[in-house]
Amino acid sequence: MTAGVLVLADGTTFEGELCGAETPGGTASGEVVFNTVLTGYQEVISDPSYAGQIVTFTATHLGNYGTAPDDDESRRPFCNGVVLREMSRRRSNWRSTEDLDDYLRRWGVPAIEGIDTRRLTRHLRDRGALPGAFGAASDHDAVAAAARAAASTDGCDLVSVVTDPERTHHPATGSGRRGDATRRIVAIDCGMKAMILRQLSEVGDVEVVPATLDAPGILDSAPDGVFLSNGPGDPAAVNRLVETLRGLLGEVPIFGICMGHQLLGRAVGASTFKLPFGHHGGNHPVRDIATGAITITSQNHNYCVDIEGLPKVEATHVNLNDGTLEGFRCLDVAAFGIQFHPEAGPGPHDSRYLFERFADLVDANRGAAAAAGGVS
Repeated sequence: MTAGVLVLADGTTFEGELCGAETPGGTASGEVVFNTVLTGYQEVISDPSYAGQIVTFTATHLGNYGTAPDDDESRRPFCNGVVLREMSRRRSNWRSTEDLDDYLRRWGVPAIEGIDTRRLTRHLRDRGALPGAFGAASDHDAVAAAARAAASTDGCDLVSVVTDPERTHHPATGSGRRGDATRRIVAIDCGMKAMILRQLSEVGDVEVVPATLDAPGILDSAPDGVFLSNGPGDPAAVNRLVETLRGLLGEVPIFGICMGHQLLGRAVGASTFKLPFGHHGGNHPVRDIATGAITITSQNHNYCVDIEGLPKVEATHVNLNDGTLEGFRCLDVAAFGIQFHPEAGPGPHDSRYLFERFADLVDANRGAAAAAGGVS
């Protein structure tokens, strides 16, 4: 192995060894964040929401169960790199087809191991997410320069980088009322995870469209509901999609998660702001304000929505760790958003009921439209 070094933009340095794919141009750079999941490393690495970022895993040992094609969350990983304490040298799982290191090499994802991830995580908690870079220790000066030049996600429209330009159709897979194939859902791909699509397909027939499609193009499909997916970057930079949403509000029920939640918030007049080090992990407690129920949720985001002062919007969920907004609904139109990932890949499945809540909203809207159409 090659001796490596990770340098943050503030000059803090960590020593390790390079693994995964070779670093392009000798260094890998991006905004350094940490994720606290204990399992599900492949799902995290392949989550498009990490575009532009270097992911630090707080779990001390990665790769124990290898990787499997069914666990990929997107067509390829979009993260800029991976930081870990120790890479497993042997995989042990009947589903696995590839070692984690081979997986990273195949997809061109550079990584560095042997890092004191406990120290790094404490530093990011104290200082917030920071740009950084890693590469060969012998090129320390070049790595430090790359860290100082690395960009954060502030002001970056990364949705346009990860959205699939092709429209795809996915038939309903559910059974009974939940899997009503007559429900026509248009899902706007801001960087949508595969597990989210699987859960959404249990609600109804799904057409996935690129984030560049405008409101008239979406309404041409005559959807019964519109879903906005997760995605990377700064929601304040994705202005075109906000305008698209404003053209859809009141025309069709809308359900947004993560980036979709943030963009929906902007569309109804809310502002967004960056959290110090974001929420990245599978153990965030969230309270449903209406029922008082507390669920443990999977999360991956850097930005938060502020609905303070908006008269036609009410909070529905709150994060019990820091009191930040985790969900809202509109009082004048059929639309709601949640900040966490209800499909939980990886993570607990406590919040999958929200897909059924979306189905109920779609059915109520279809019933109201049918009743109105029958009035002479």
